Amino acid sequence: MKVDIQLFASLGRYAPSGKGDASHAVTLEQGATVGALLDRLGVPAGVVKLVFVNGVHATGETVLHDGDRVGVFPPVAGG
Repeated sequence: MKVDIQLFASLGRYAPSGKGDASHAVTLEQGATVGALLDRLGVPAGVVKLVFVNGVHATGETVLHDGDRVGVFPPVAGG
């Protein structure tokens, strides 16, 4: 199955192209989770603050389906 992932801000360096400014198609096995996707891309768990799948908050245990859109955000500070 294929999912689209977009890694925002400092997580962009883990994108398949090395740039997080666009979504990237990633092929995974059926039944793969968000955690498996992040592992495959080498994203350390400690640098992820929020994950959305198709615009809905998700966790590492969320099972992905063909065509899902995944957005991953790091902690953000500032004001």
